[in-house]
Amino acid sequence: MYRTYAQGVLGYIRGQGVADPEDVLGEVFLNVYTSLPRFHGDDEQLRRWVFTLAHHRIIDDRRRRGRRPLIADAEVPDRAAPPHEEAIDPELIAALGQLTPDQREVVLLRFVADLPIEVVADLTERSAGAIRSLQHRAVAQLARALGSAQPDDAVSG
Repeated sequence: MYRTYAQGVLGYIRGQGVADPEDVLGEVFLNVYTSLPRFHGDDEQLRRWVFTLAHHRIIDDRRRRGRRPLIADAEVPDRAAPPHEEAIDPELIAALGQLTPDQREVVLLRFVADLPIEVVADLTERSAGAIRSLQHRAVAQLARALGSAQPDDAVSG
C-alpha cells in the first residue's frame, strides 16, 4: 500500500507547504496502519481514505506550527533540494505559489491525489460547484503563469 500511494500523498503534502513533508507522510501511514483493521471498502474508497487522512495530518501540522513556531538553530538554506532524484519543475512550483491556498488545495487534491470533485468537496467542506469554480480559476491561473493554453479537459468535472 505504501508503494502504491506514498508518492502521490507526498506530492500532495509538499504542495501544501508542510515544513517537514516526510515526517507528515510517516504520520499518515502510521495512521493508515493503525486504522486499517477498521477500514472496509474497495480500492477507490481506500485511495480516498488515505488522502483524507493526509488532509487531516496537514491540518494538524498547520495547527501545531501556529501554536509552536519553528525555531532554527542552524543556517537555513535559501532553497531546499528535492529529497528524491525526481526533478521538480521550478516553474510549476512558482506557478503553484501564485495560486490562493484554496485553489492550490483543489488542484493538488484533484490532480495529484486524483480525487473526484465530490470527494474534494466533502473533504474541504465546500459544494461541488465551488470546487469546479476554484479548479477552473486555478487551472486558468496556472496556464497563464506557465504561458500555455488552458486545457479544456482539466477544467471540466
